[in-house]
Amino acid sequence: MYEAHSINAEHKDLIHDIAYDYYGERMATCSSDQFVKVWDEDEHGNWHLTASWKAHSGSVWKVTWAHPEFGQVLATCSFDRTAAVWEEIVGEGSGPEARGSKHWIKRTNLVDSRTSVTDVKFAPKTLGLLLATCSADGFIRIYEAPDIMNLSQWTLQHDINCKLSCSCLTWNPSLSRLHPPMIAVGSDDPNPTLGAKIFIYEYSENSRRWVKAETLSSITDAVYDIAFAPNLGRNFHTLAIATKDVRIVTLKPTDESTQTGVSHFETNVVAQFDDHYCTVWRVSWNCMGTILASSGDDGCVRLWKDNFINHWKCISVLKGDGVPAQGAETPVVATPPSSSTPAQQMPSTTRTVSVATVTAEKPTATVVCSNKWQAPVIKGRFSKSVWLGNPSEPTPPLLPIIAKK
Repeated sequence: MYEAHSINAEHKDLIHDIAYDYYGERMATCSSDQFVKVWDEDEHGNWHLTASWKAHSGSVWKVTWAHPEFGQVLATCSFDRTAAVWEEIVGEGSGPEARGSKHWIKRTNLVDSRTSVTDVKFAPKTLGLLLATCSADGFIRIYEAPDIMNLSQWTLQHDINCKLSCSCLTWNPSLSRLHPPMIAVGSDDPNPTLGAKIFIYEYSENSRRWVKAETLSSITDAVYDIAFAPNLGRNFHTLAIATKDVRIVTLKPTDESTQTGVSHFETNVVAQFDDHYCTVWRVSWNCMGTILASSGDDGCVRLWKDNFINHWKCISVLKGDGVPAQGAETPVVATPPSSSTPAQQMPSTTRTVSVATVTAEKPTATVVCSNKWQAPVIKGRFSKSVWLGNPSEPTPPLLPIIAKK
């Protein structure tokens, strides 16, 4: 059971991205109206707008939070060919209104891209304050803040040429020291003849640069989002992909190693779903890496989970208007990669934010009985009913007990 709360975001154009902070108590939204808005949740679960500002001179594609260890820091990227870093500071003025007030200021503007910057992500905090961006010019750029107390200084550490227009990227959140830093990037180039659209890069300590470790040749469709699952003791990495459908890929390191020290991977598409029947725009993992959420143009958020024999299936379907989605009670097992995809629906636009809250509800029993049957007495697994009609007339069958969950 879940509840859907609609928030009027007051954006004047399409909302492109929503990001929660580390604790899930703050939310940032960005839009084609060039504005970024920050929302805070109160103790009653209601969201309140606490900040709104014009962040760029073009559509703002993505927004992301840094780890709270570095303060209240946001990063955004835009069609205006820049990425920006924002920090929330507490006012120190002498007046009663200025003292204690909070506002966001731009710490830096990253202007190395020559085309639209399509995604921006902070690295896991164990790597320090690193920021990765990808652009339509086919480059991944990795920046570092040498002094975390001075966020106005960022240095370009690496630029990686993917040779394809980049649409999305993700850091591998693995905390193991055995796993070198890893980034996956996807391309939304619609031309399937260009080959693979997802590339995996690892940082080599020997050469002190990023090296391509793997190419997912099985993914030739345009990729709109990509996300590594948190790795909690697994001997393989799990990658979720949003394309014309939902795909889940595992990357298991092999014993082979190149001269540069970069790992080789055995890749497998372990699940593929076309339940959205249209373009899938976002994929996101829970903190344990056990449940995947996906959203598409069908207006639904679908939750996926694997069972004890590693078969993935849909466990829930959420609609923004709170109405149970058709087919939510019949989970669908992963379709084979060779399955065909139905015709796509027209994309929808929105200027509101829907927040779904999952709640537990105790089952209740509704007893249905005929007017000549005594209400059944239920004891544990057994029920007893008595016919009160004329013994000479035929006894109709007892209507069943219907339990509503």
